[in-house]
Order: sequence, then C-alpha cells, then structure tokens
Amino acid sequence: MSETLPSFDDTTDFDNADRGFLGALVPGAITAADGRTVWDGDVYDFLKADCPDTAHPSLWRQAQLCARQGLYEVTGGVYQVRGLDLSNMTIVEGEHGIIVIDPLISTETAAAALALYKEHRGERPVTGMIYTHSHGDHFGGARGILPHGTEQGVPIVAPAGFLEHAVSENVYAGNAMTRRAVFMYGANLPKAPDAQIGAGLGQTTSLGTISLIPPTVDVTFTGQEVTIDGVRIVFQLTPGTEAPAEMNFLFPELRALCLAENATHNMHNILTLRGAVVRDSRVWSAYLDEAVEFFHGQYDVGFASHHWPTWGHDNVVRFLTEQRDLYAYLHDQTLRLANEGLTGPEIAERIELPPALAASWHARGYYGSLSHNSKAVYQRYLGWFDGNVAHLWEHPPVEIAKRYVAVAGGPAATLAKAREYVDAGDLRFAATLLNHLVFAESGNVEAKEALASVYDRLGYGSENGTWRNFYLTSALELREGIRKTDLDTSNPEMSMALTVPMLVDSIAVRIDGPRAWDDDLTVDLVVLDGPTGAGTRHRLTLHNGALTQRVVQGAPRTPAGLTLTLAKAQLLGLLAGRSLQELGIQAEGDPALLARLFSYVTKPDPQFPIVTP
Repeated sequence: MSETLPSFDDTTDFDNADRGFLGALVPGAITAADGRTVWDGDVYDFLKADCPDTAHPSLWRQAQLCARQGLYEVTGGVYQVRGLDLSNMTIVEGEHGIIVIDPLISTETAAAALALYKEHRGERPVTGMIYTHSHGDHFGGARGILPHGTEQGVPIVAPAGFLEHAVSENVYAGNAMTRRAVFMYGANLPKAPDAQIGAGLGQTTSLGTISLIPPTVDVTFTGQEVTIDGVRIVFQLTPGTEAPAEMNFLFPELRALCLAENATHNMHNILTLRGAVVRDSRVWSAYLDEAVEFFHGQYDVGFASHHWPTWGHDNVVRFLTEQRDLYAYLHDQTLRLANEGLTGPEIAERIELPPALAASWHARGYYGSLSHNSKAVYQRYLGWFDGNVAHLWEHPPVEIAKRYVAVAGGPAATLAKAREYVDAGDLRFAATLLNHLVFAESGNVEAKEALASVYDRLGYGSENGTWRNFYLTSALELREGIRKTDLDTSNPEMSMALTVPMLVDSIAVRIDGPRAWDDDLTVDLVVLDGPTGAGTRHRLTLHNGALTQRVVQGAPRTPAGLTLTLAKAQLLGLLAGRSLQELGIQAEGDPALLARLFSYVTKPDPQFPIVTP
C-alpha cells in the first residue's frame, strides 16, 4: 500500500486546534477524592519535541494536536473544554445558565472541566445537559456536572434508545471488552516517546468515577426541536452510525453544528479493537450525506465530541463530504472485492483510499484503520468463515502452535528462523512465528523477549494509535506479565439503568452450562413497579444448562419452584450477593433453588491472558 502522506506544511489543523484558546488547566493533573490521579495531561509534554524514531511522524502529529488542553471559544456562546479526557465537553450559554454537551468519562474530569469554564466565564447554573450518543466517554462524568440532588428540573436530552445501549455493553461482553481496552488505550504503558503517545481519537481514557443520569427528553425523529434555557436546538437522528443511538444537532441562532462522533479528524472504527458490534458503514455514510443537505446553509462552524472544530460553512461541507465518501468507499470496495472472491485479510492488503482522501489528514487511520475496518465490513456481511474449509475446524491456538513449532524443527529452530525473518525486515511473519513459539512453550523467556522486541518495532512504525498501544502493551505483558488495571466500569446508577431482562441476561451469560446440564428449576421474580404498584412477573427457567426468561402475563400456567416479590433495588442487592433475609425479600416456595441457581454463576477473570496462553 502507498505510504504517501498529506503535506506536513499544511498547518490548518494546528491553527484550528489553537483558535479561541482562553486558558489551560494548570497543573494539568486531576485527582479523585482518595488522592489517586485519574488524568494527567502534563505527562504528554514530551510531544512538544520533534518526532523520534520510535513513533510514526503522522501519529506524532495527531498526538500533538490531541494533547492540547484548555477552554476554547468555538463561537459566540459556545465553548469547548478539550484535552481533559478522551472526549470533549461542550458548553452552550443560555439565557440563565449553561447547557453541557457530553460530560466526559469521569465525574472528576467533568468537574474540573466545568470549573475551568467558570474560571474564565463566571458562575452560571447548569440548565440542561445533552448526551450526543451512548458511549461511556460522553455520559460517564454526568455527576461531576449535576451532583446528586441537583438534577431536578434540568432537562437531560439523548437520542432514542440511549439508555439501553449505554448500559448493554457492560452486560454481555463487558469483561472481555474492558480487558482489551487496556491494550487499545495503552492504560498500563508509560507516557513516553517509546511508549504511549495517544490513541488517535484523543490521548487516553480517564480513570475516575463513572456515573449516569438517565435522560428525561428523548429525541425520536429528525427535525425534532427542543428549546433549553432559551436556546433552540434542531436534531438529526443518526442511529447505527458510530453508536447504536446517536444524533447530530444544530443551534440555528448560534449558527453552530454539533456532529457528535459521526465526523471527527480521523478515520473512525467500524469495529473497535476492544470489540463491539460491527457498525454499518453504509448507514454511517448515508447519515453524513443527509446532514450535508438537512443543515445546509445554517451554520458557520462544525464541532464534534472529539478533536477540534472546523470553521467556514464550505469547509465543513467539504469535511463532511469527504467523511461521507470515506465510509461509503470503504463499504462498497470491501464488498466489491468480497464478491470477487477475496477474503478479509486479502481485501485488507488490496484496498487503498482514493488519492484525494489519502491526502486528507482527517481521513488517516489514527483510530480506525483501512486494514481492520475492511475486515469489519467483511465480517458484518460474511462472518468469520472465509469459505475455505481448511479454516473451518482448525486447532485452537496452543495446539496449532505446538504443531507449527514441531514442523519448523522444534523451539530452537523456530526461534532461529524467526530471527531470520526479523533480519530480513519481515516483522509481520516474525511475529506470527514467534507467537506460535510462545503459545507452544509459554515458559520460553527467550522467545517472549524476541516477540516483545518485534512488537516494539511494529508499534513504533504504526500510524494508528490503537495499533501502537496494542503492540506496545503486548510487549509489556510479555516482559512483565499481566498487571492489575484500575478500571472500574461498575456504579449504582449504571446498574439501576439496566432493565430486569438485562439483569437476568447478566446472569445467563455467566452460567457454567456443563455443570448445570442436569438441573431443572424455575424461579419467578415479581418486580414491583413502585412502592404500591403492581409487579411484573419474570419467569426464569434453568434447563439443559441454559437460563431463559419471559414475562408472564396474568396468572402463570404452572407454578414456579420459588417466587420472589421484590423491588428492583432489592434485585440488585441480591445479584451483589446479599441474602433474602438481609434484603427483606418476600419468598414463596423453596429458597434453596436460588442458592442452586447462583452456584452455577461464574465470575470472569478481569485480567485473563491475551498474549500468552
């Protein structure tokens, strides 16, 4: 593939990133109540130097832009705090107070961002809050903006489906996603020229307290208007784009357009390396096209939930048009090549962007990449199987690794052969070969160090921030083992936002099926709608190792072995390990059934191995 880069002489992005600067947070570190540092922007001061040999110059440039932090004026009445978390917090001034858009990841960083705004613009009450979409870096800091007891009467606006999607990721594959996110954002890496320098979309994620205040106003259709504190807002729903629930919106009187995370200054992910449901790049492109027409002529600046704004109506149109074409081209060319018989990896090697897009800094693969995004499009339509039956029933990693090493002549010969590929500059196959050796002999220290060295070099050459972090974190774990990561995605408000079926699902996906094969039990949960309200009966059935559920309308046809009548808060306490007696839950039937059910529930290891067997 071509390695041609846009011109480094073009300083437009730097000019825009610095425009409207009012002041920075000094010092740039933010701590939690217990003194723990949850964010430190000052550690990236090394980015002020020229690019070293340990980083791709294009990624270094992107990191320099993302590391800028402070309060910025976007246009009259619209301000952004950037560089205090992975995402931006935008503040719109109303008649009596302020509307906060996307309160970052952590309550601590959100509170610091709000304080920075007030330092420069004065004390104003929060009169509204908007979540652009359902990812945690756009709602987690909500309690830093509206502490408990202060949210009454404050409209909180979000796209339809926000709450379900905001919490569901943590139910079904949350443990695996959280572990892989450590690699994606380089959470355990030092911040240094030869280590973590950024993530492309921003520098990294904060490590503070995550919260969630449920929305009070749902946006359900494009063209819907809401007025908050005298500020009129016109919405465009964009479901299934960068997030399952997302929206763009316009402030007509301010002539400012919020693009959420649908158009940022990099190629985004169709499938993130931490894992997620594959996004629909065709729909993504279509909604960007709709935005160009729907909002045409009504704004002078476009800003997003990450990176820096774009000023000038025509410049925003060009930016949106190129972003539209980027996702459409990626989608259509992947399918063209797939329909010609190429597999995902083959397409990833073949596909190239048109020259005009490749020459645009905002289309570069700092966060998503052309390689893994094309594989994601392939996966969305055709799945993991490429049609070659040799790949249908391959051995799992350790067993296939042992056989590769045996074919290569044993561990010593495999190591020597891998070093030949390193010397020849074929780092990709050297990594493949050494990975087999590590999986075949997990105690082979020499093989681990050789593989770590290869990962170092692959990371240093990566233009993509998340690829770099994956490579360098893998090298770190090969050398030092798995580190405990201080990432806590649980909090009471997130749990309360889960529906009862989602809470039951959180148990179902952790049932040890083989141990439960021969058991057969039924538990009814009558969950009260309020202190005096009627309850909804949820029937849980464990049969053939599968826990299934359904809502029972009216009287049940057959009795349950155990019926529990409880409030949702009591159900959460039960799932947290508290007893029926302690929680005061009314029980009819055999309480031992509950203990039997919970005995099959496993607790996943949050530090499971990835780069070793």
